Amino acid sequence: MSGLPHSSHALVTGGGRGIGREIAAALVRAGATVTVVGRHRPALDAAVAAGAAHFAEVADVVEQPAVHSAIAAAAARQPIDILIANAGTAGSAPFEKSDDALFRRMMDVNFMGVVHAIQAVLPDIKDRPCGRIVAVASTAGLKGYSYVSAYSAAKHAVVGLVRSLALELASTRVTVNAVCPGFTDTDLVATSIDNIMKKTGRSREQALADLSRHNPQGRLVTPAEVADTVLWLCGEGASAITGQAIAVAGGEV
Repeated sequence: MSGLPHSSHALVTGGGRGIGREIAAALVRAGATVTVVGRHRPALDAAVAAGAAHFAEVADVVEQPAVHSAIAAAAARQPIDILIANAGTAGSAPFEKSDDALFRRMMDVNFMGVVHAIQAVLPDIKDRPCGRIVAVASTAGLKGYSYVSAYSAAKHAVVGLVRSLALELASTRVTVNAVCPGFTDTDLVATSIDNIMKKTGRSREQALADLSRHNPQGRLVTPAEVADTVLWLCGEGASAITGQAIAVAGGEV
């Protein structure tokens, strides 16, 4: 696998924890300058202090002006070559109990958050020698799951955006792809396990088994496995890979 373009600057939204932080750390190890963006300053500062990133900017991806300001500040230090649109959140409820507020929040964070980040980097990244845009979607963007119709709809929207934008940018030096993890060992899944326990009375082990059964390998995906896939897509050797939604899910999809 060929490495990253020389002296790349990567920006990772939702980079303070979970998959985003793991991706940021992998990019640092590969030689990139990395800026993490997120809502919570302490988590971002902790990532920088641990060497998982070089710089941090605070912004909620739902707020377009804040995202544009944060990305402009990062780009002023060094032009951005790589965008990892990772920030997201999950919410579960039966469809009949999924109100407009839940659908709006899932779309605002998981879809419009990606849109806002891409809008902010696109004018300049098109001029970079080797531009990369990677959205962290989900297997929920490739298939359905019970009780997460709003989340699944938002992630399907991300995959559709990636496929369309890749065609628009095919004549440039920018590739646009999505990675679609299955259930991954993060705080987000830990919260899902807590919810399953609360609603069903199952033990933690039973709740974990309920999520792990979706993966034919019978386990949770690790954040490092997702980061490795992202790193490959950002490398010079992946210049012919665009418009793809790559499942990291042990054969589930």
